[in-house]
Amino acid sequence: MSEQSGRPANAVVHFDISGSDDEDLHRFYGGLLGWQVDPKGPGYALVETPSGLGGAIVGAEHPGVVLGVAVPDLEQAIGHAGELGGTVVMPPTDNGWVTKAQVQDPAGNVLTLIQA
Repeated sequence: MSEQSGRPANAVVHFDISGSDDEDLHRFYGGLLGWQVDPKGPGYALVETPSGLGGAIVGAEHPGVVLGVAVPDLEQAIGHAGELGGTVVMPPTDNGWVTKAQVQDPAGNVLTLIQA
């Protein structure tokens, strides 16, 4: 675990579910799974699952699911992703809650790396 964040290193700590009609997604995941959905503004809602894993529902042009993984050294993880055939699609960014970056794996899947 990182002493700073309390997040376990290299564990999934967040997810984003995206789609063109985020309100439909709110109803779907809240109704099907009982997830608590807390709209925070147009196109963004925080999600709380019974396991404690939190995420977000995000309005976006294309559907998708992106996992967020806590890493002990964000810069090192980005570099290593490149060595393994990945591509940086979002450089390290401090969004006020966390510092994160996104990489694309060799198959094109996006993964969010979160500084633990």
